[in-house]
Amino acid sequence: MSKKKPRLLPHSRGETNEKSAYRYQDTSGTWELTRRPLRPESARERYGCGMLRLVARVYWTFSRWTLATEPAPTRPTVVLGAPHTSNWDFVLMLAIAWRLKMRFRWLGKESLFRGWRGPLMRSIGGIPVDRANPAGVVDALVRRIRDGEVFGLVVTPEGTRGGVGHWKSGFYRIAREADLAVTLGYVDRTTMTTGLGPTLTLTGDVGADMDAIRAFYSDKSGLRPDRRVEPRLREEGDPRPAASA
Repeated sequence: MSKKKPRLLPHSRGETNEKSAYRYQDTSGTWELTRRPLRPESARERYGCGMLRLVARVYWTFSRWTLATEPAPTRPTVVLGAPHTSNWDFVLMLAIAWRLKMRFRWLGKESLFRGWRGPLMRSIGGIPVDRANPAGVVDALVRRIRDGEVFGLVVTPEGTRGGVGHWKSGFYRIAREADLAVTLGYVDRTTMTTGLGPTLTLTGDVGADMDAIRAFYSDKSGLRPDRRVEPRLREEGDPRPAASA
């Protein structure tokens, strides 16, 4: 029996997803996400977003990196930041988000949001996580989606910059439980390019989904190639050795 392949977005036809209550519309050949009611941006938010986009434009004008990217997703997604080999990955992801006019969110431990750091961390997309109640993360994300927020949740599947041999499966569980697609963000020092790749809808077949993800990242080195980790979940086990001729 052939494996079911992950579905690429945008879709070929409009469709309604009853679970997330989002509706997809065809608008002059492009696909948009609509959700009613959407919370209108305040004047302060519009001003802040405009300043961030200006900063991003200046950054990409003078940076050695080239932004080679797909358009920003128009529905909530989990955005993989991989290969995660340096603290600079976070800076690049912010610059990508601001340039593409995309709202990014990221998860951080509660201690990062205490005191004066709280407003700063939230202003750049941070969401505090109570590690004693990890299940609450999905509930919080679903609430944001139902409130009409369109965002990309940035997750570094390696977990740490040093590499641990496997990717962590948290991004996969969050995407499945919150009914989110997965956008493949990347950093590649060999070509000095970074950006967003395709957006996938996970099928629930872990092996098939990860095969599609591995195929995309196969030629992506990260900023520190020596720290790169092969995209493989611990649940998949070790790859089978190639058969000898």
